[in-house]
Amino acid sequence: MLEQNSKSHPGLAAVLSFIFNGLGQIYNGQIFNGLTIIFLSTTILLLLILGSILIGFCLLGKIVSSKILIYGLALFFIGLISICVLGIYSILDAYRTAAKK
Repeated sequence: MLEQNSKSHPGLAAVLSFIFNGLGQIYNGQIFNGLTIIFLSTTILLLLILGSILIGFCLLGKIVSSKILIYGLALFFIGLISICVLGIYSILDAYRTAAKK
């Protein structure tokens, strides 16, 4: 296994997490945390896409149900808020962890 550099750069860790959630944690040597954040990001993005598809079908008239539209909107906004919160957490955590090293 590669030896982790004892000095991580906080700015680089934050930029990596900004580019893709979890990369900053992997850069800092927190492999499990990074992979967990990547898994959560993927799951949240799938919810966001599913909500977008449901909204699109309702707007195109393929599905004529107000319940489906409400579920689609809920999935979309829950996914949008969750991915923003997870992204901010990922950036701040990567920066703080690198600064402590």
